[in-house]
Amino acid sequence: MARYAFSKFRFRGRDTLILLILATMMISGQMTFIPAYLIVRILNMLNTYQGIIIPGLVGAGSIFFWRQFIKGIPDDLIESAKIDGANEIFIYFKIILPLSTPFLITSFVFAFIEAWNSFLWPLIVATDESMYTLPVAVSVIAGQYGENIGTILAGSTIVVFPILIVFLIAQRYVIRGIAMTGLKF
Repeated sequence: MARYAFSKFRFRGRDTLILLILATMMISGQMTFIPAYLIVRILNMLNTYQGIIIPGLVGAGSIFFWRQFIKGIPDDLIESAKIDGANEIFIYFKIILPLSTPFLITSFVFAFIEAWNSFLWPLIVATDESMYTLPVAVSVIAGQYGENIGTILAGSTIVVFPILIVFLIAQRYVIRGIAMTGLKF
């Protein structure tokens, strides 16, 4: 909803907030590990799936690209819905989200791939081996069984397989979402 607000509402400080969000894109992800780790520790989410997943859910790049996409949706659609008596919640869920479905699925696929391939954050947050993600587990296996290439390749195949399944299921939406990013409605 922040993406919708940044693209379609005019409010004081909006451009400053957008610049701050864009400025955070210039900060290396590894630089945010210590503050994120401290927050996860304060919230008692170490060694939990929530601690591994939640910090990566929202990113500055996601907000920026969504803002640009929603900006391309004509204001006439929103104005006509308001004339018909629709409120902002209705407009968001019944007009903006259905028009954004291909882009939403494309964003989800990219976020899933990035989270699935994440190595350093799960290694820092999860100290219990049962909480390791597959890339971390394959690395541990490679360290323990460095001579057994077959085990390492089997683990690597298992890591790639879910990404392949998600992409194959969402392939047509990903292609449509990427194609729609350059179009005006």
